[in-house]
Amino acid sequence: MNSLVPIERIESKIFLIRGQKVMLDRDLAELYEVATKNLNKAVKRNIERFPEDFMFQLTREEFVNLKFHFGTSSWGGTRTLPYAFTEQGVAMLSSVLRSKRAILVNIQIMRTFTKIREILSTHKELAHKLAEHERKIERHDVEIKAVFEAIRQLMTPPTKEMKKIGFRHGGE
Repeated sequence: MNSLVPIERIESKIFLIRGQKVMLDRDLAELYEVATKNLNKAVKRNIERFPEDFMFQLTREEFVNLKFHFGTSSWGGTRTLPYAFTEQGVAMLSSVLRSKRAILVNIQIMRTFTKIREILSTHKELAHKLAEHERKIERHDVEIKAVFEAIRQLMTPPTKEMKKIGFRHGGE
């Protein structure tokens, strides 16, 4: 299948803000090939479709952190704080933006979010298995140390006190 927008390009536009994977209005507008202003107008005309868990406006601090991350030159003359859309918000955009391109790009974005979820799930499983193996190794380390300590005690020559109580080393 020939992809309208490469998945890598979409992945590079997904950010973690407030603990959620989001895409910014300007990046979505670029992918849909519409002006950011027009995308935001369409959203505002249908604002009841975009509760806070679907879309939120970045704070000044979040915006500054994002600009610092990418360098200010790539942000141009942004006068208003950008909007961030969660996966559900991006899905809702398809009902607001009705162009053929918007529909096709939305499908690619949804597939990208799904792929990211699968990758994160795999990483969590691997992290869990790794932690499990670490616990086993730690338990084995404790047991091995106990064995070595017992061997060291058996190898230690008897002290004067041990001789007084009749301890004979090595079965003598």
